[in-house]
Amino acid sequence: MANLECSKQRRGLVVINGALALVIILLIAQIWLLSATLEAFLAGHARIVMPAAIFSGLVFLGCLALYLFVTRIDQESCKP
Repeated sequence: MANLECSKQRRGLVVINGALALVIILLIAQIWLLSATLEAFLAGHARIVMPAAIFSGLVFLGCLALYLFVTRIDQESCKP
């Protein structure tokens, strides 16, 4: 029985580590998008701002979904 719980917790940790790695990659991409958009806007290319804002919102929703997934996995792996 203890081996099953240990295996369940180990799987939970692997899933959480993978999801957090994806969140880090998405946040790095979002920071890059912000800097590229700001540079383009300051150069006078105002048309790029709205698509970049929409894409940034989608990246935010992806990070939020991964956060909710990690929270659910954490709760399930802690249950006896």
